[in-house]
Amino acid sequence: MMQWLKDLMAPVSLPPLPGEGWGGGTAAFIEARHPVEAPLPPPQPSPGRGGSNTSKRAEPGETLAKQLALVIDLNVCVGCHACVTSCKQWNTSGSAGPLADERPYAANPTGTFFNRVQTYEAGAFPATETVHLPKSCLHCEDPPCVPVCPTGASYKRKEDGIVLVDYDKCIGCKYCAWACPYGARELDEERQVMTKCTLCVDRIYDELLPKEDRKPACVKACPTGARLFGDVKDPDSEVSKAIRERGGYQLMPEWETNPANQYLPRRITQSTDAQG
Repeated sequence: MMQWLKDLMAPVSLPPLPGEGWGGGTAAFIEARHPVEAPLPPPQPSPGRGGSNTSKRAEPGETLAKQLALVIDLNVCVGCHACVTSCKQWNTSGSAGPLADERPYAANPTGTFFNRVQTYEAGAFPATETVHLPKSCLHCEDPPCVPVCPTGASYKRKEDGIVLVDYDKCIGCKYCAWACPYGARELDEERQVMTKCTLCVDRIYDELLPKEDRKPACVKACPTGARLFGDVKDPDSEVSKAIRERGGYQLMPEWETNPANQYLPRRITQSTDAQG
């Protein structure tokens, strides 16, 4: 592990949490550090709406049998931001929200988003092309954001590998944001808690939804089918087949976090001169 991360993980002196679990004294502790006028919202979503918060936490370095993830096809992503808006709508109205927007129509606006699309111009004129790169939490198999959290708010679920944040324990210290090499953590300025993509954990396990709707909101909304969702540990899953057949790759593997989300590369095409 990188030395700077080891230094960041060194023990710190923090007041003991007055209570454990969901609610109770922990909420009062957070409110004392970050006073707010309105009551704190519910904690991070459970495996399904109305379900219980009984998820087991994966141990650091533990190899899981199942790992849910997104596979994004850069060849067909058109940068329409449908994934961004659908993600924002679902999570703001769901158990992860509300996601704050500060000064949205004024100077220096800020907002909380779980998913963003970055657009780049690649190549040199006249052989240039536009590349759209959707980015969100990559749900790393060895997430550096988890061990640096002083309150245990950040954790990786044992049953499906999803990395989540327990809002009831989060104190907004931003350690996880500093540790994440992908910039996937965002501070909700209104609630002073760290937020991130949940892979729509409150949606994919909701038995009240039709089976075809039990997908992350971004996957369901993508008009070009650029986003795939499934278990990357299952060799017969749609995502595993796409990775094998299309040469799927991880983002910034040199950080050794082993991201679960992967990307399918753009195909190199040659333009033809119709007048030639």
